[in-house]
Amino acid sequence: MKVVAFNGSPRKKGNTHILINKVFEELEAKSIKTELVQVGAKPIKGCRACYKCFENQNNKCSMDNDLVNDCIAKMVEADGIILGSPTYFTNVTSEIKALIDRAGLVGRANNGLYHRKVGAAVVAVRRAGAVTTFDAINHFFLYNQMLVPGSCYWNVGIGLEAGEVEKDEEGMEIMKVLGENMAWLLEKTHS
Repeated sequence: MKVVAFNGSPRKKGNTHILINKVFEELEAKSIKTELVQVGAKPIKGCRACYKCFENQNNKCSMDNDLVNDCIAKMVEADGIILGSPTYFTNVTSEIKALIDRAGLVGRANNGLYHRKVGAAVVAVRRAGAVTTFDAINHFFLYNQMLVPGSCYWNVGIGLEAGEVEKDEEGMEIMKVLGENMAWLLEKTHS
């Protein structure tokens, strides 16, 4: 089994990265392979609503000049998907939003590419707005008929500067439990 995570933070080793890695620790402890893909600060275009994905039905977006099609291929290959984002004006980063819009439409155009895969949101926040960010990511999962494990609270860690999230003991525990629950769900759906 494999889980691929997409880090939407422009800070490659920032709080979102730290939170994703906490989830990865639990997955890897259960021998689940993990891969982290950096999408934050990458040039990703938003969806043009051209609907070529419905015409072509080739599991790809018609725009092939950024990393989105590579991300879609990794999502298709994986058993589980993590979308991680810091909170920007009470929502996901523009890179994660573009990925959600384009990958989501391609998934729908190709008979539900992510159907019954396991999906988890991971959110970093300075103070407020994280629930909206968490909700935006979960809409992608639920709209695509994915299975979403819970944790002991919303999947949010608090911290501003890189590394501050590690001081959020509750946030780190939430990520640990999320990893445990994601591993359990993956094992149940693949047995």
